[in-house]
Amino acid sequence: MYLGIDIGTSELKALIVNPQGEIMASNHATLSVQRPHPHWAEQDPERWWQACGQAIAGLRQQAPDAWAAIRAIGLSGQMHGAVLLDAAGEVLRPCILWNDTRSAAQCDALRQQHPQMMEIAANLIMPGFTAPKLHWVAEHEPEIFRRIDKVLLPKDYLRWRLTGRFVSEPSDAAGTLWLDVAQRDWSDALLAISGLTRAQMPELVEGSAVSATLRADLASEWGLAATVSVAGGGGDNAASAVGVGAVNAGDAFISLGTSGVIFVVNDRLRADPQSGVHAFCHALPGRWHQMSVMLSAASCLRWLCNLLSVTESQLMDEMAQLSAEQLRQAPLFLPYLSGERTPHNDPQATGAFFHLRHETPRALLGYAVIEGVAFGLADGLAVLGDTQQQIQQCSLTGGGARSTLWAQLIADVLQLPIVTHPASASGALGAARLAWLADGGSEADVCLKPPVQARYQPDAARGAVLQQRLRLFRELYVQQQQARALLPA
Repeated sequence: MYLGIDIGTSELKALIVNPQGEIMASNHATLSVQRPHPHWAEQDPERWWQACGQAIAGLRQQAPDAWAAIRAIGLSGQMHGAVLLDAAGEVLRPCILWNDTRSAAQCDALRQQHPQMMEIAANLIMPGFTAPKLHWVAEHEPEIFRRIDKVLLPKDYLRWRLTGRFVSEPSDAAGTLWLDVAQRDWSDALLAISGLTRAQMPELVEGSAVSATLRADLASEWGLAATVSVAGGGGDNAASAVGVGAVNAGDAFISLGTSGVIFVVNDRLRADPQSGVHAFCHALPGRWHQMSVMLSAASCLRWLCNLLSVTESQLMDEMAQLSAEQLRQAPLFLPYLSGERTPHNDPQATGAFFHLRHETPRALLGYAVIEGVAFGLADGLAVLGDTQQQIQQCSLTGGGARSTLWAQLIADVLQLPIVTHPASASGALGAARLAWLADGGSEADVCLKPPVQARYQPDAARGAVLQQRLRLFRELYVQQQQARALLPA
């Protein structure tokens, strides 16, 4: 049996997979984000450890026999977060998350002073990445910066708690701007720009390799064998890719979670930093991937539902009743509630509704939101360049994949076939599969594409209507940029 643990932004998921690849049990624990100031997004790493304990307790209760037979653990997690430890292993401050945009000024300075960063790191310098966060800490919290002994990514903090070892792997490390992505190793030159050294970084292993062994005291406390190994694992999207079998060049999926991601596998590094497309290492050796990332996706719908005091399922039901004429007249929504990454790299971008009237029902607001997210994905797809031509269909994963309405809308906007799968916890599933590989499983047996739950074929007529609305959506963003110049500083 293999245990996969995924630290998301809104929840920690854990599941057990058997040697046939079937999910035997799954559980989750809720997480929350703290936003003490505008542009800030933080979490307490201790809460991840507590959530891990909660999820594991549930699994032990659900499937005691499967639990006792666990041979290896795989880890997946939200990328880019900066967990700072002192020499005693104490957390120095809350983790600065991937969707925290406070380091915009530091990014501007780095782009001007160190443009070579983008060549080595293969990515545009954005506030979401880890390096600019450390520059912010150095400027605003110098006493904390001076005490940093280790910088860890979220899943690697969990690994340290599980094993006592400081280890990461290339897919997650590629999102720091300290990795030579082509060489899959830390770059001393990039670290020096941030005033850091290799000694402050975890060592690197491949995602499908053994990184460490579970601590003996934990193995005993949890009723596991003393030989349980912990695989390298992967950043959330790379692990999700392993979970949906996206492991060969041209394989693609869309993740519709808190953020929205289009992920395409490459057999070599294909970098175009200026486009805002991310070029990262895959969680499997000898492979890379490209990603377009929008910062707010399903979280936009969650925000609207909280605002309207309605459940997501209820609002979706109301949306399903809307007529084609109503949809043509629907408001438009810019989904930039946390700024935006691909393609705009604009931390100051904000959400907006356009074309509201007295008679606008809440269902149309809901539709505008899911359509706006689909348009944001279309913008991300448009800058993938030649890679677009390789994509024959996309798997859809994440919480948003549960909506048939949203899945069809994405197929119509992107004009690509979309498929969904029964297992939505793909990050945790991918982590479990990486554990299986580290335990000697073969890629051909482990990284199978899961069964297709539903297929959504693009509708050309509906696509033509949506293209018109997409053009207006893009124009609204340009106008917002102009209007923002008039706002008080």
